[in-house]
Amino acid sequence: MRPRSLSVWVAAARPRTLPAAIVPVVVGLSLASRVGPINWPAAMITLLAALLIQVGTNLANDYYDFVAGADRDDRLGPMRVTQAGLADAATVRNAAYGVLGAAAFSGLYLVAVGGWAILLIGILSLLCAIAYTAGPWPLAYRGLGELFVFVFFGLVAVNGTLLVQTGRLEGLGFLASIPVACLVTAILVVNNLRDIATDARSGKRTLAVRIGAGATRLEYLLLIGAAFLSIPELASIAGPRVLLALGALPFAAREIVALRRRDGAALNLSLAGTARLHLIFGALLSIGLIA
Repeated sequence: MRPRSLSVWVAAARPRTLPAAIVPVVVGLSLASRVGPINWPAAMITLLAALLIQVGTNLANDYYDFVAGADRDDRLGPMRVTQAGLADAATVRNAAYGVLGAAAFSGLYLVAVGGWAILLIGILSLLCAIAYTAGPWPLAYRGLGELFVFVFFGLVAVNGTLLVQTGRLEGLGFLASIPVACLVTAILVVNNLRDIATDARSGKRTLAVRIGAGATRLEYLLLIGAAFLSIPELASIAGPRVLLALGALPFAAREIVALRRRDGAALNLSLAGTARLHLIFGALLSIGLIA
């Protein structure tokens, strides 16, 4: 593979989004460590499957947003390789399905370890990864993108990891997954806030398009607030070390203030900052949860 080709596919994979897949798995593993020793082969394959689903979703979005006309020359966000003409649309589509197929194959081991519930989680995750921007009723075009991310990159990813490791679900896992879900959803909220004008022109009716910029900024504040407000309750159950997650508060405050004054392409800075907040918060929360 030529260096240029490699750089194109790295860009298409959107590596800056990968912490959104890593953080919930790490939090789930920290929860599992409270129950017993970690099954490291299963942990590594869980992480691999999560990363493949994230990359496959990114590639599918790259292709389906392009063919739907949502990616135009006036796009403000990070480069999409199909829209930029750096990769053929059919090639990107095939790569998306290939990566998601690899995720499904790696998930077979997890089904063997975790049982049929993991199979159901895997099937739903793969279907929604495609349905996010594809099919007759694409979730992102119907204002359901935030719900998809909250559920699958928050609740499902954390608790699915815990289920593979321990064979059971518990209330602590659900509670710990809520702040993770809130912050990963906040990343998408910034993305959709930035794209309100271009999405509206292309007919992509995201939640931000439907409720407007002011309400979307409020949504961002509420998600970040909910993440941090859940920590004291979580600490009362899991132990005071969980309060380490509050160490991310200065980063959260900075992003909240910055979001109020940014608009358009400047929101790419908030996108990166919110992703960084999610990563720092997740790392601190994971440390606090380890037995």
